[in-house]
Amino acid sequence: MEEIITKEIVQELMKIKGETRGASMKGDLEYVLHKEGAEGLKKLEDEMARLGYPIRFKELRAMELYPVGVEAITFLVIKKLFNFDEEEFRKMGEFNSKVSLLIRLFMKYFVSLELLAKQAPKLWREYYSLGDLKIIEINKEKKYMIIRIENFYHHPIHCLTVEGYFVSIVKMVVKAPVTCKETKCINRGDEYHEYLMKW
Repeated sequence: MEEIITKEIVQELMKIKGETRGASMKGDLEYVLHKEGAEGLKKLEDEMARLGYPIRFKELRAMELYPVGVEAITFLVIKKLFNFDEEEFRKMGEFNSKVSLLIRLFMKYFVSLELLAKQAPKLWREYYSLGDLKIIEINKEKKYMIIRIENFYHHPIHCLTVEGYFVSIVKMVVKAPVTCKETKCINRGDEYHEYLMKW
């Protein structure tokens, strides 16, 4: 039987430093359940167990910290098992923000772009033990915003889920269709991740 992911790839991914809240990973698995059903979720859980990092949807604790490497492995297993393309991972990010307890707790602050800019770095830190999120520019007249994440290393798939996540949150504030494009990326050799939001 062909391996979905080799143990060598897993070892490399586990070298990624930092931790993430279970809330983020739980949202990813909930999306798999939503798209692929209970059978798909079981396939994912079984493959993670085979790789030596068993995660069970029902056992993930929202506020517990998990290695970022485990989240990266999960993304790669999802991609290989279900053939998710870039757009599907963006949709996963959007879905994750809608089911997130942390987002619901922070929603009271998301009444304006200025308050979003003030609270977003704190929200990032609620999810990740590394990386610094900064709102670089907000231009209401031209309807765009630039968001930067510094000192954050992850699998490139994560960049796609972040795009979807940002789209969903900014859409909640501006009440209009939103697009997001990652214009700079550490995985492509840039010094940081940077996202251009337009509405």
